[in-house]
Amino acid sequence: MSAPATGRHPAGAGDRGGRTALVTGASSGIGAAVAAALVARGYRVLGTSRDPSTLAAPLPGVRYLPLDLADEAGIEACAAAAGPVDVLVNNAGESQNGPFEELPMAAVRRLFQLNVFGAVRLTQLVLPGMRERGHGRVVMIGSMLASFPLAYRSSYVASKAALKGFADAARREVAPYGVALTTVEPGSIATGISARRTHYVADGSPFADAYRTMLTALDANEARGIPPEKVAATVLKAVEAARPRPHYAVGSNAPAVFLLRRLLPDAAVERMVARRHGLR
Repeated sequence: MSAPATGRHPAGAGDRGGRTALVTGASSGIGAAVAAALVARGYRVLGTSRDPSTLAAPLPGVRYLPLDLADEAGIEACAAAAGPVDVLVNNAGESQNGPFEELPMAAVRRLFQLNVFGAVRLTQLVLPGMRERGHGRVVMIGSMLASFPLAYRSSYVASKAALKGFADAARREVAPYGVALTTVEPGSIATGISARRTHYVADGSPFADAYRTMLTALDANEARGIPPEKVAATVLKAVEAARPRPHYAVGSNAPAVFLLRRLLPDAAVERMVARRHGLR
């Protein structure tokens, strides 16, 4: 068996002009900001959209590929069309809300397909090439909610925690081959996602009042959030670091709140998150 290819081709700034980056969900929000930032840094950038032909304003320098993360064959076709990839940014996904007991299981399964299984499968398809070439960067776009769970967002929190878990556990598997898996966890980001979030609340739900309170605070926090370009800058740090960290967090006063997360008991953190969203 051949020896691991540790560090043969570090994916640093010096050789990025020959690198190819694949960014899922690159038609808007964080994905578009990441794709634009990578183009500006000299990468050959492939972006994905469910239907590239419908894009009103494609980003200059980005070649778009169709990708529906709910379609297994489509994921494989996207990976084949992309060819060798040096950087993969798994950004595409869905935001979902609803009281835990009222979430339709079909909706939960769809969310995990889009937010977790699709990203996992695409990563599986590009990792062999990265490993064989001795270099690669995979960035999972997670969420600070994976560390700071919020009521009425259980399915979304769980999906982002699962994505982070895959990256954390597999990180040591691929590190000897010069490949790094990293999770970037944004806090409140002003991307307009509030208008695209899916909601599941039963008619006459006993949770309706508390749910509306949470949602009002959530939407307000996101409207005041940092721009997606700041998340893109953090993604670039992970992509171009010689030894990327397992986790990067950005937005929502990340350094301070993660310090509190380490210092405070879980129950205290839970109360802190709830109060920030108007819940008792």
